[in-house]
Amino acid sequence: MPASRTTPRRGLAAAALLPLLAVAATACGYGSQAKDDERPVVAAEGRKLSADTVRVGYFPNLTHATALVGVQEGIIQKELGGTRLAPQTFNAGPSAIEALNGGSLDIGFLGPSPSVNGYVKSKGRNLRIVSGSASGGVKLVVNPDRIRTPDDVKGKRIATPQKGNTQDVAFLNWASGKGWKVDAESGEGDVSVVRTDNKVTPGAYRSGSIDGAWVPEPTASKLVSEGARVLLDETALWPDGKFVITNVIVSQTFLKEHPDVVEAVLRGTVRTNAWINANPEKAKASANAALKAETGKALAPDVIDPAWPSIRVTDDPLAATLRTQSEWAVKAGLIDEPDLNGIYDLTLLNKVLKAEGRPGVDDAGLGAE
Repeated sequence: MPASRTTPRRGLAAAALLPLLAVAATACGYGSQAKDDERPVVAAEGRKLSADTVRVGYFPNLTHATALVGVQEGIIQKELGGTRLAPQTFNAGPSAIEALNGGSLDIGFLGPSPSVNGYVKSKGRNLRIVSGSASGGVKLVVNPDRIRTPDDVKGKRIATPQKGNTQDVAFLNWASGKGWKVDAESGEGDVSVVRTDNKVTPGAYRSGSIDGAWVPEPTASKLVSEGARVLLDETALWPDGKFVITNVIVSQTFLKEHPDVVEAVLRGTVRTNAWINANPEKAKASANAALKAETGKALAPDVIDPAWPSIRVTDDPLAATLRTQSEWAVKAGLIDEPDLNGIYDLTLLNKVLKAEGRPGVDDAGLGAE
């Protein structure tokens, strides 16, 4: 799939001037073009750090709630002081990885599959995961007239966002666990895997061309609003119901040259996650306001209300689950056995957590030396 173009947002809205909306925003699918944001720029204030600007990329998806809320509420910019935050929105992991590897993006919020692929593609030279961001928010939703039990999925057409993406790998692994054979490249087999942009999946469901989808929020809840039902929440498949869905990744060059800026961004994400957990309803409205500004369209309450509580923001990158997801991709034949040693550098995150009086997190033995 070709990479999406990115569009720098023209600015941030002052939190005090933006009404917190009870509803907002649609999820853009993989591969769609990001839109310009016409909100006014908030001037950076305070002492400038070692960089004039930090370019931070994320998706206009609820699974990127840390970025959405942290930018919307000005929490990340506050920690940066006089260094300007320049947000960019992406709708595909490959384009964000390309931007990080190409030097046009400094920090990105990305899922585990593009994180691994980007790290391996650069032979471990270009990227580091420096924090977690979110867990959960992925569901198998189905047409209840065609699928009533998990066994009924056999022989049906199930959408995933993209070949080899995080949800695609999880579905292939689940199908394998049922004893079904599926060719990972073509998606054909005992169940047909239909790689479909999230933005068009609801239309594909309405037309009857798919019988269900293994997708992140809010696409899952959008399908439910179209008459689908949740057959399986992926959290049920993981110990303690936790698995990484979004990481914070930084260019190694930027990390080496501007550790103070990376630390400030991480302080902002940690404080954003704390605010989200302490104020779930306000945070939901803030995320919706950010999404509306990004996409121009609001999510209805019957979409946002069930979607929001299924996502848990977390500073912990849940490194052991990334290792497991990578093993699933290898088993499916999508990637060769990767060398993930060094993919994490949690030094600055643990410094921030210690300063906040919080326990540190670990890298499951995959840290940089």
